[in-house]
Amino acid sequence: MGKRFGSEVSGNEEGKRSGGVYLLVCLVVVGVIVFFAHWPALSAKALSLDDDQYLVENRLVRNPSWTSARRFLTEVLEPSTVRGYYQPLSMLSLMLDVAMGGGVDNLEVFHWMSLFLHVANSLLLVVFLYFLFGRALAAGMVGLLYGVHPVTIESIAWLSERKTLLAAFFALWCLIFYVHYVRRGTRRYGVVCLVMYVLSVMSKPTVVGVPVLLLVLDWWPLGRFSKRAVLEKVPLFIVGCISGVVTFISQSRSASVALPSEGGLYRVFLIFCHNIIFYIRNLVWPANLSWYYPFPEPFNLSQPEVFFGVVGTCVLAAVLVISLKWTRSLAAGVLFFLAAIFPSLGVVGFHPMIAADRHMYFPMVGLLLVAGWWFGRLWGGEFFKLGKGARRIILVSAVVLLSASEIILTRCYLVYWGDSESLYRYMVGYSPNVAELQNNLGNILNSSGKAEEAIEHFKRSLEMKPNSHQIHNNLGNALEKVGRSEEAIGHYRRALRLKPNFAVGHFNLAAALARKGKRKDAIFEYREALRFEPDYVEALSNLGFALAEQGKFGEAIEYYKKALEVEPKNVITHGRLGLALVSVGRIEEAIREFRIVLGERPMDAEMHFNVGVLLERQGKITEAIKEYRLALQIEPDYTQANERLKALLGRQQKR
Repeated sequence: MGKRFGSEVSGNEEGKRSGGVYLLVCLVVVGVIVFFAHWPALSAKALSLDDDQYLVENRLVRNPSWTSARRFLTEVLEPSTVRGYYQPLSMLSLMLDVAMGGGVDNLEVFHWMSLFLHVANSLLLVVFLYFLFGRALAAGMVGLLYGVHPVTIESIAWLSERKTLLAAFFALWCLIFYVHYVRRGTRRYGVVCLVMYVLSVMSKPTVVGVPVLLLVLDWWPLGRFSKRAVLEKVPLFIVGCISGVVTFISQSRSASVALPSEGGLYRVFLIFCHNIIFYIRNLVWPANLSWYYPFPEPFNLSQPEVFFGVVGTCVLAAVLVISLKWTRSLAAGVLFFLAAIFPSLGVVGFHPMIAADRHMYFPMVGLLLVAGWWFGRLWGGEFFKLGKGARRIILVSAVVLLSASEIILTRCYLVYWGDSESLYRYMVGYSPNVAELQNNLGNILNSSGKAEEAIEHFKRSLEMKPNSHQIHNNLGNALEKVGRSEEAIGHYRRALRLKPNFAVGHFNLAAALARKGKRKDAIFEYREALRFEPDYVEALSNLGFALAEQGKFGEAIEYYKKALEVEPKNVITHGRLGLALVSVGRIEEAIREFRIVLGERPMDAEMHFNVGVLLERQGKITEAIKEYRLALQIEPDYTQANERLKALLGRQQKR
């Protein structure tokens, strides 16, 4: 008996060792292929819908510091720089990318981190499935299908979707530690599971349903669903409730929330049914993907998409009920998927789209859970009386074919993320009657010097959304670029009638008035912009400049300093402050400001000239000559610098 027992232990240890080797091989292979599939994302230069508030216009992200970090962590109920919910870890992650050299002109740093997180998530899924079912190769095949799937592209190529990747990263760790906790009964794994859950909701609160997912796993495949299983998750449910309340309040205060009661229960039912089938269809057949899916019109049963969504949901429900006679796997996988995607399903409205592929990034783990179990059965158990070799050949061939198809679709979709204009032209072609897309394409065209074409897209957008203060403001910007100032001012004023506390509108109107020489009116509008947004750097700096033009240098200096308190590296403001300081005779301080500008822009010939003039005033002739020569090296035809240099050299020769 003893000998027999010993041989069983030896065999189990050998099986674990071989399983560990297979797992390691799978992790390496999956990691390499997933990285290869998404490699073009590293060169993507497209900025999308809300990247302005996550990077382009987010002064806290653009200026990494402990102060920025503290703001992200402590602005819980009303984030000041990002409209919507509390997501401090995601904002900190983007800020760290900026600290490592990332920026609007260098998105590659952000994409490297996003791709790293996606590869890590694919590998974590492999580990999770292996711990659940003990089939390394089956887990590897499922992880591969997940990693190269086209619906994951948004979360990698879209800068502001770092939150989705980060939330999934911590949520997958939470699932893994929970399985460890169940298998080994060690309390510390339960504590780490809770910590991972907290980190996940601090990245993106849509993963709030993780405690429910753990209960689904208790029901299947862990087989431990009980009152005790529910009670032990009370701490997670408390965290989830707190996160839900914080999310609702912060979203309500800084953006908008559409409650189910606003559209009626019938509309909620239609959204629910449409999206279930829509997401499953995109997972199975990922063709014609988009990051903006508008509501089908009319949104009722006369619309085929809506009708088939309702019918498909009813059929799915029937299939799940019938399947319970043989297995809980299918029902558990769908329940996992529904619980994970429910916060983003559209029942509570947080955005104008009916669906988005990025919402599937983590929830699709539920459906892949079923695939992992069935792949394991096909690999190891009997099925349709096929031999083991035949089953494995069929399975591997199917996975290879599916993976290759997914990689091709992924690469094709990534082409559109090459630059913002290509991406938005693709989106507008897919959904031409969406005001937001027409407006954003107009912004991109306007910023790239195609103002006339931009005006046409803004006008098209206004036809669909005539009372949008944002679109009126953007049309004003484009009209101003082509010299149609009076029309631009008219649209700025219309934007402000629609939203009187629109700080950007006040700023743009002020800038337009200043260009027309109406300084008094411009100063009033700059002050209005600052009344609604006190830390508006451009408004602080421009107000200072307008005051300086009126000779009010002391007041101008104060506004410049306020601007630099908010954004210390703003070189334009440092330059303006230097000029104002010269006007009040504070030469040494002015030189210091000009040198700060030169530290960022060493090839600025005018700034070298300014420093030279001030040094000359101080009698530092040798240093002044050096600055004039630097200005002429950069700009050989700089007449003033040339004349000053000749004069100084002539004076030196006379001595």
